[in-house]
Amino acid sequence: MQKVQFVETVLRDANQSLMATRLPYDKFEPILETMDKAGYYAVECWGGATFDVCLRYLNEDPWERLRKIRAKMPNTKLQMLLRGQNILGYKHYPDDVVRKFVQHAVKNGIDIIRIFDALNDPDNLKVAIEETVKCGAVASGAISYTTSPVHTLENYVKLVKELKAMGCSTICIKDMAGIMGPKEAYDLVSAIKDAVDLPVDVHTHCTTGLAFMTLLKSVEAGADIIDTATPPFSGGTSQASTDTLAYALRQLGYAVDLDDAVLKAVADYFKPVRDGFIADGTLMPKSMATDTQCLTYQVPGGMLSNLLSQLKTMNALDRLDEALAETPRVRKDLGYPPLVTPTSQMVGVQAVTNVLQGERYKKVSNEVKAYCRGEYGHTPAPIDPAVQKLILGDEKPLEGRYADTLAPAFEKTKAELGDKARSDEDVLSYIAFPQLAETFFADRQAAEEKVVKYTFEEM
Repeated sequence: MQKVQFVETVLRDANQSLMATRLPYDKFEPILETMDKAGYYAVECWGGATFDVCLRYLNEDPWERLRKIRAKMPNTKLQMLLRGQNILGYKHYPDDVVRKFVQHAVKNGIDIIRIFDALNDPDNLKVAIEETVKCGAVASGAISYTTSPVHTLENYVKLVKELKAMGCSTICIKDMAGIMGPKEAYDLVSAIKDAVDLPVDVHTHCTTGLAFMTLLKSVEAGADIIDTATPPFSGGTSQASTDTLAYALRQLGYAVDLDDAVLKAVADYFKPVRDGFIADGTLMPKSMATDTQCLTYQVPGGMLSNLLSQLKTMNALDRLDEALAETPRVRKDLGYPPLVTPTSQMVGVQAVTNVLQGERYKKVSNEVKAYCRGEYGHTPAPIDPAVQKLILGDEKPLEGRYADTLAPAFEKTKAELGDKARSDEDVLSYIAFPQLAETFFADRQAAEEKVVKYTFEEM
């Protein structure tokens, strides 16, 4: 009997997709010990946008958050999402920083590191994979799934073989926009299982309504693991429901080692949590809907929620359809990058800018300029020469691997920070997000001084 295992995503991708990762630790801390008894293959709880948002909006130390989750869930593998050479930021970092980050992620409690690159460029994956294996964690090599004239079955299989050669012990098909249909999933999983003898994990979203069918056909083709979310945080731009798929797969004769009573307790806990975020406007109804137009736009859940937030801030929600229509045009211009962080943000922001400016590429972000220079790696297809010329002028794009041009930064930054950084983890937070970390350090110091002052006065 074929066994299917589950990765629960509520602590990371589910809430990232539905409400831009605004789930603070204290909202889920009471249910962690219960979740630890569910029988999940893993719980995805860190990485992606969690790091950024902890510092920017939640006033939490992301490292401390991870340590707390680890302490409450000793029996469950913890998984994070790492953006290869981008780590958790939006640019490339030197190899020494990538290695250091992986070391400390594992040291603080991560068991599985899912490593992807927005452009599927192996040069951007190799250092993170190598260090993950060296640290004794599971390196799960992810292919960022998308469709375009250059994203063929043959090219995906070629990448998977490279991921295995680099040291990955599992393969993840990362369909961040929910655009992989059931036949595409069946064909791709079958091709990967024929090419390499590794467990395959399928990650998709309900954005287009395809997810349940796609996951069922993936399992039929031999997928070993699927990513799902507890029912209250499932559907829409999130993942398919854990409980529903456990029920359906058992009915179809597959072995599912999940405790249904625990799953129900987890779902019951998160219902009022979700309702609170709907009531305060954090979780917008649009994120919970199905939109088959995403098959055209290819906008992933996290990107859509950020796009909505961006337009809302500019009082331009009425321009959403225009921004969505502009997105695939920008993507084609930039060489068909898969729409996943950070390229999703670059393409999305550029699409919104083009619409609001009334002229394409009149205003271009520094990130898009860096992308056109080659600082994010090799694009799947060549960038449109006219667009590249418009953005770069006479500047010549880079050749080779961008990270090779970057000087080591960890020890230098550590020395510069001095007492501001209390640990290597603080140094890594600062390297990833300097301004956010500096503010966090100052606020932390002020809060501690306040506590000391009050304690002294009480004495």
